[in-house]
Amino acid sequence: MKTATLGIQHVLAMYAGAILVPLIVGESLGLTSEELTYLVAIDILMCGVATLLQVVSNRFFGIGLPVVLGCTFTAVAPMIAIGGQYGVSAIYGAIIVSGLIVILISGFFGKLVRFFPPIVTGTVVTIIGVTLIPVAINNLGGGQGESDFGSIANISLGFGTLIFIILLYRFTKGFIRSISILIGLIVGTAAAAVLGRVDFSAVLEASYVHLPEPFYFGMPTFEWSAILTMTLVAIVSLVESTGVYFALGDMTEKELSEKDLSKGYRAEGIAIFIGGVFNAFQYTTFSQNVGLLQMTGIKTKKVIFVAGGMLVALGFIPKIAAFTTIIPTSVLGGAMIAMFGMVISQGIKMLSKDIASSTGNSMIVACSVGMGLGVTVVPELFAKLPDSIQILTGNGIVAGSVTAIVLNIIFNMLPTKNTVTILQEKEA
Repeated sequence: MKTATLGIQHVLAMYAGAILVPLIVGESLGLTSEELTYLVAIDILMCGVATLLQVVSNRFFGIGLPVVLGCTFTAVAPMIAIGGQYGVSAIYGAIIVSGLIVILISGFFGKLVRFFPPIVTGTVVTIIGVTLIPVAINNLGGGQGESDFGSIANISLGFGTLIFIILLYRFTKGFIRSISILIGLIVGTAAAAVLGRVDFSAVLEASYVHLPEPFYFGMPTFEWSAILTMTLVAIVSLVESTGVYFALGDMTEKELSEKDLSKGYRAEGIAIFIGGVFNAFQYTTFSQNVGLLQMTGIKTKKVIFVAGGMLVALGFIPKIAAFTTIIPTSVLGGAMIAMFGMVISQGIKMLSKDIASSTGNSMIVACSVGMGLGVTVVPELFAKLPDSIQILTGNGIVAGSVTAIVLNIIFNMLPTKNTVTILQEKEA
């Protein structure tokens, strides 16, 4: 009973983050309530599968640590952009290929990590967070293009939800604070229901049980720019996961070898590939569950195994998933401001030490964020360049990421004149 209770806590801690991604992406792509219900349900199921792939360690995959996986928020903006430009099929083609690439590089990714230090990954995370804020604001107003956009009711529900989350986060501690977003969504939806602004038809129409369906949204298509974008997102997620692996290794007093890391990366790649096949998402480690492990003091894999099993079971029940689809757009927008603001905050946190230590790093961040936001705001800037070049310039996240990688090599990896001189003197 105690193990089951702890497992439920882990499910609740990650649930809001898990359901927000399909809700935001699905609404942005204009999916029907039935399609949105499937997207939420399959995502919850795949969160469980991805978690079990890591916990059930064997000689081929699985880090063997008490880690919970969920869909990464860094994939939200790229998926919306790809879906808007190429259609839903291109999203899943890109996810499938990115999963295969992660599997292929898992054996030696540890050696590539040096190309993705905090100055690069922090910049990418910051760009992604900033580009998501307009999505949150549009949703808070009721949804872009809606007839009641910016109405008093929408503004009140959106900001009311955000204020409630802020107050809950400020005046509570421990587990309640960790699920403040989830509680905020529930309270905001309840308030909207009182005002008669919640449509329960999706719940009534949803079935009680369903089976996952490969290629639910159609056969995947493959676009180079989309593949490059989702591969960059996957690599950033791997870098973030590496930090979580080492944190958990320290907490559980397990010394991680290069082979352990490779198995962890491979498990994420498999989860991403399967997610693409069943039209779900890219998956990465959830840091909020690491905090919960620290708070409870229970760090056994058994608890996470139970949590993973619960997520898989929930994924087979569309009726439960349908409850999440009735959340009003304005309520969702209020919660999104807090969630996406935390993404920006995490990016700034990753950058803070590196910016303070080097003026070169300041230039890397300045140019990369400027390029990323510039291309996002003015996408037609490079419209006259050849298609092969537009692969790198047509998406703000890709443009900003590539800029950060290149500038990091120039400023931090190429030998300086002084370094070359010192090496020559030593040889002499």
